[in-house]
Amino acid sequence: MSDGEKARTSGEVSREQGLPTVNPVAEKQEPPKPAFHPAVYVTIWITLSSSVILFNKYLLDYRNFRFPIILTTWHLTFATIMTQILARTTTLLDGRKTVKMTGRVYLRAIVPIGLMFSLSLICGNMTYLYLSVAFIQMLKATTPVAVLLATWGMGMAPVNYKVLMNVSIIVLGVVIASFGEIKFVMVGFLFQLGGIVFEATRLVMVQRLLSSAEYKMDPMVSLYYFAPICAVMNGAVALFLEIPHVTMGHINHVGISVLLLNAVIAFLLNVSVVFLIGKTSSLVMTLCGVLKDILLVAASMFLWNTPVTALQFFGYSVALIGLVYYKLGADKIREYTGQAGRVWTEYGHNNPAKRKFIIFGAAALIFFLFLGSMAPGYAPGAVDNVKGYLGGATAGNA
Repeated sequence: MSDGEKARTSGEVSREQGLPTVNPVAEKQEPPKPAFHPAVYVTIWITLSSSVILFNKYLLDYRNFRFPIILTTWHLTFATIMTQILARTTTLLDGRKTVKMTGRVYLRAIVPIGLMFSLSLICGNMTYLYLSVAFIQMLKATTPVAVLLATWGMGMAPVNYKVLMNVSIIVLGVVIASFGEIKFVMVGFLFQLGGIVFEATRLVMVQRLLSSAEYKMDPMVSLYYFAPICAVMNGAVALFLEIPHVTMGHINHVGISVLLLNAVIAFLLNVSVVFLIGKTSSLVMTLCGVLKDILLVAASMFLWNTPVTALQFFGYSVALIGLVYYKLGADKIREYTGQAGRVWTEYGHNNPAKRKFIIFGAAALIFFLFLGSMAPGYAPGAVDNVKGYLGGATAGNA
């Protein structure tokens, strides 16, 4: 091959690795701005994530469709069908072409991870039969602790007692919240604990698999590989435990259209994660997760009269503070707090009226949330009337 041909080949390879260009003038142009502000992706993710949790609770508890394994199997079957369609009609799953997936890798890596994924989903949905959404979200705050312990237990990182002391704040907060929980059910607590352990094990196994660049997968590609095996595993379990007891009456009572909508929202959540990861940072993901949990607790209080005691609120607050500290660290917290303070001061200087409105609105929101938590106690009749207008339930475990 001549030197000129080598140069042309090198140039073609370089262009293939970057964005496609038409001419040198186009290369100098700035890349197009994203169609939506990152806040849009954050809002969509929080909305879909919260909707899936509240929707599952509604179906399993209030609509009396008490078949969590069947519901999980349905979600995974729908995800399998959709990922297969998207792989053939869109570019969302083109990342799978870079994954060196063989039958041996699938059996030794994907199947064990799929088993953990399946067990975590089953335990997670079983929990909705026994515990409130608010308390479930409080217990989920211990997931980073379980991941840390699983990382040490599987030899992915050396034991660090200083880090263990830091995450102990999260555990302490959840323990306090558990003592304050009025509707504490040990069976539900054990299911949630099992779900957290299985999820932590799955995450560490995924981390080990992805430690090699050749197996790097985004959430949609992961779902493409994991959904089929998880659907088969869950279906096998449901075949013995739940399918003999389910009838068309149960399905008709819920409605096929409702079950379809539930699966669509669960799948869209996975799609939204792909876009969210590409548009935000780890800081935004952490803070959005905390915000989502707080909103879910508030929604549970409003929709289903979930009682949240002062002790429970205090314990959850401690757990959230510990979670943010563990995720960011003291230095990052000081850095971001300083930046936020400067931005807030500058905003107040340029928009004094708007800043006062924001402060007043935040104070009003906290005040009404506090009244909402007390309302079922001093005005149950009025609360039930409001819930009737909104279509919410007036009794239950949520």
